[in-house]
Amino acid sequence: MASTKATAQTGEAAIPEWRIEPGLLPYPQALAAMEERNRAIEAGEAEELIWLVEHPPLYTGGTSADPAELLSQQFPVYDTGRGGRYTYHGPGQRVGYVLLDLRQRGRDVRCFVHALEDWVIASLGDLGVSARRAEGRIGIWTDTLNGQEAKIGAIGVRVRRWVTMHGFAVNVNPDLTHFGGIVPCGIAEYPVTSLADLGIAATMADLDAALAAQAPRFLAGLGGTCQAAAVQET
Repeated sequence: MASTKATAQTGEAAIPEWRIEPGLLPYPQALAAMEERNRAIEAGEAEELIWLVEHPPLYTGGTSADPAELLSQQFPVYDTGRGGRYTYHGPGQRVGYVLLDLRQRGRDVRCFVHALEDWVIASLGDLGVSARRAEGRIGIWTDTLNGQEAKIGAIGVRVRRWVTMHGFAVNVNPDLTHFGGIVPCGIAEYPVTSLADLGIAATMADLDAALAAQAPRFLAGLGGTCQAAAVQET
C-alpha cells in the first residue's frame, strides 16, 4: 500500500493513520488492501486507517445493486461488500476509505454513518459549499448554480466484526458525464454535481486539508447518540 502519509491533527484530538495515495489506484488493489487491513485491525495487529485515494474510471455495485440501473459497461464494473446500489469512481473524485474499530468507538453503526455524513458536510462547508442531507434521499446534497438540488457526495460502508470498511466519495472535478452509465445510487430524478461544477476552484489538496481539519470532530462524535438511516450506499 504505497502512499503518502500525513498527520491530521487539530487541538488535542488526533485521528488514526492518515494516508494519501498518489496517482490512480486500481480498484481491486484497493479492495484487497482494505479487506486485509480490516482483518488486521480486528485482530489487533494494525492501527485504524483513513485512506484517501483516486481511482481510474469504474463502477461499483453494492449489495442492493439492481442490474437495470447499470446503463452502460463502458468502464469496469466491480461488486463490493458495501451496502447500496451502483456508483461511479474516477479521476477528480476523492474517495475516502475509513477503517475504524467501533469496539473502541461506541459499537453504534448508525452513529458512525451519521458522523461520517457530518464530516463530509462540514468539510464541504469549509470550502464554501452549503451541503446537507435530503429527507427521503440518500447522499450528500447541495444546490447547483441554477438552484437545482444535486448530489455532490456519497456514503457507502460495510462493518465486519465491528471494524468499518469503505466510506465516502466527494466530487471535486470529475467528468460528470461518466455518471451517465448508471442510475447513481438508484436516484434518477436528480443530477450529480461537483466543486468545479459549482464554480468553486478547490483542489483535491484543498479538500484533503478540510477533511483533516474536521476529522477530530468526526471522531469525537462517535459513540454518541445519533439518528441516521440504516447503513447503505448513498
